[in-house]
Amino acid sequence: MIRKIIHIDEEKCNGCGLCAEACHEGAIDIIDGKAKLVRENFCDGLGDCLPNCPTGAISFEEREAPEYDHEAVKRAQEEKGTRKMNEMEHEHHEGGCPGSKMMQFAPTEAGDAPANVGRPVSRLAQWPCQIKLVPTTAPFFDGAKLLIAADCTAYAYANMHEDFMRGKVTIIGCPKLDDVDYTDKLTEIIRDNEIRSVTIVRMEVPCCGGLQRAAENALRASGKFIPWQVVTVSRDGRILD
Repeated sequence: MIRKIIHIDEEKCNGCGLCAEACHEGAIDIIDGKAKLVRENFCDGLGDCLPNCPTGAISFEEREAPEYDHEAVKRAQEEKGTRKMNEMEHEHHEGGCPGSKMMQFAPTEAGDAPANVGRPVSRLAQWPCQIKLVPTTAPFFDGAKLLIAADCTAYAYANMHEDFMRGKVTIIGCPKLDDVDYTDKLTEIIRDNEIRSVTIVRMEVPCCGGLQRAAENALRASGKFIPWQVVTVSRDGRILD
């Protein structure tokens, strides 16, 4: 088909890679020090890469090209996200990232020390808490009540720590921002640990449906019968169900 698609002038290209980073679809690679459009069916013709090119090497042209394949792009993005999660988990186990070092907090470390009496306290029981960073097996999962929460819920719902996080292991994520399906990782966590219950706290916005579906699919795929519930928070901080 004839459609609008990007053109890269290799003589102007300095190989900086900014266009490849800006292309969310993954249509551009850096090969032998030059940017190349290697997956024409991944180029949507919107040109997010254009303003990032410092040498003006990228322009639009209309020519015969394969149709933009949204499903192929989506699959590639999911595979890329899964690889990143696996790399992060490998770094965690190898001690490569100090910020994701696994920690479990005693109640006093979570804020119950006498000096904090009368003040709000953190009920986070472990670190890390991001779904993409947390290991699939860890001592804090044994016998745990698991809270799977959308990132925004802690900001929208004022009493998140006391009403939902207290006494639970909390893992958080946003499938829209992470651009990944959490199903496989959540399945491993539920299947390979003694999880006592699962609470899913999500926002009312449609994109949070991805988190709920991933958790529900993981519960089914785990082969276990575990008590679970879904709680929805409104954008103005009310519990809807």
